[in-house]
Amino acid sequence: MMKAQELADQAQSLWPLDVESCVDASSGIVELCCKREQVPHLCDWLFNHQAYLFAGLIVEENTSRWDLFYLFVGQGKGGCVRVRTSAALEERQFQSVSVPVHAADWHEREAEDLFGLVFEGHPRLGDFILHDDTWQEGVEPMRNNFDPAAALSNRQPRENACPRRIVDVPGAFVMPIGPVFSGTAESVHFQLETVGEEVLRAFPRLFFKYRGVEKRAEGCSVDQALLLAERFAGTTAFAHAFAFAMAIEQISDREVPERAQVLRIFVAELERLRSHLSTIEGICASTGLAVAANQTAILEEEALRLSGSLTGHRYLFGLVIPGGLSRDCDNQACRQSVIKARDILQRLDGIDKLLINTSSFLDRIEEVGVITQEQAHSHGLVGPVARGSGCCSDLRRLQPYGGYDTFDFETPCEVEGDGYARLRILFAEAKQSVRIMEQALERLPAGPVFLAGEAAPGVVPVGVETPRGATWHWLRMDEERKLTRYRLITPSFTNWHGFHLAAENFAFQDFPIILATFGLSVAENDR
Repeated sequence: MMKAQELADQAQSLWPLDVESCVDASSGIVELCCKREQVPHLCDWLFNHQAYLFAGLIVEENTSRWDLFYLFVGQGKGGCVRVRTSAALEERQFQSVSVPVHAADWHEREAEDLFGLVFEGHPRLGDFILHDDTWQEGVEPMRNNFDPAAALSNRQPRENACPRRIVDVPGAFVMPIGPVFSGTAESVHFQLETVGEEVLRAFPRLFFKYRGVEKRAEGCSVDQALLLAERFAGTTAFAHAFAFAMAIEQISDREVPERAQVLRIFVAELERLRSHLSTIEGICASTGLAVAANQTAILEEEALRLSGSLTGHRYLFGLVIPGGLSRDCDNQACRQSVIKARDILQRLDGIDKLLINTSSFLDRIEEVGVITQEQAHSHGLVGPVARGSGCCSDLRRLQPYGGYDTFDFETPCEVEGDGYARLRILFAEAKQSVRIMEQALERLPAGPVFLAGEAAPGVVPVGVETPRGATWHWLRMDEERKLTRYRLITPSFTNWHGFHLAAENFAFQDFPIILATFGLSVAENDR
């Protein structure tokens, strides 16, 4: 991985007439400004030749122009690169980068639906967030002039609209699943296409409960936007609030007390432990192991009670704020939390040993739902899903934040890419989370957990490794300390894009098991 200035210099040498570069001295972020026609070539160079990972696409509508930012991430300082291109508002056409950088596929489809942009060369646009059977064309809810009341009161869905089919051979049929399920399952519709017993094409349709969080955040104060950040995906509330708070702190150059920094990491790893317990429970339930599922559910409930007793909320709402934490956690409470976490981990290890010695369980999960390392990279997968396929990226290592660079921990990685590899990652990461909590307890300093300060105008992208993988929060603040743009790139949005790879070419009865091993959240996607 080249250093920031080296990368900027080489990009300019390759495209001397089309690329301008600058390096933010404080953050080390490289910005490469280029003409629209050069964007695919520049993104191809970063992604396929310089080993940068694609993090996301950010669209901003200004008074007279469009600004598009393609965000890439690599290793260490200078490892963040944003490719920027602009066009007048009346010019809505941009070159698609989804062929050389397939990870950008859903991002461009999202921008087409929400902003009305057209990405030339993209193989499939439309009917993504705003389904044709629910919304009419031309709504564009992220535009500055969008009128929610008018759009909702005059819906005119396209007549006879139906989801696109891929498999077109004699005897082919579609097995629809959802979007309505029993229990607490969220709304998602799967189209499983087949000519027999194997799924040939798995097509997930999401956004049935699209909430427009990014639009709601426009014009919000910091406190108002923080509520949105931690509540759009309740099971990973702390991680997303953590990212939001760090973004405000970076824009405003605010300090965070050392005690708050350590406690943030302590609580973030507690959330990771609880989240992985939930995913393991779902995997056990999907394979019919009711006893193992119930035992893991008990451990998850104990982790939730532990979170509640330590912080005042089972899902850690209201704890992290810009400048630190809203309340302190005394040393004795943290010590008891570590003792309890060790006990949970010990019993989880017992469940792990039982599972690996249960042949009927291994038959359902080994060599099932395979995603190769090449596929994981091309689709930009993140978190335990990516690390189960040999892509060992972890923002706590790639772009250390909040003090993670001072902690000693491992990033588990497997290469098989099947459901069992993803399960092993979950067990291994649970151990590492407790290991980090132990270190945080040992170095917990005295002092305050909050320092007051004022928000400042500016723009910043901040990445955090949530339990499901990397999330990126892009914030732009104006002079009145209001958000003018809040872009959420979540790990579930990223990994739903690649889910079909695991489900296809496996039997129908494997589908719920494969889905469980991904640990996906619909709410985190349908932001």
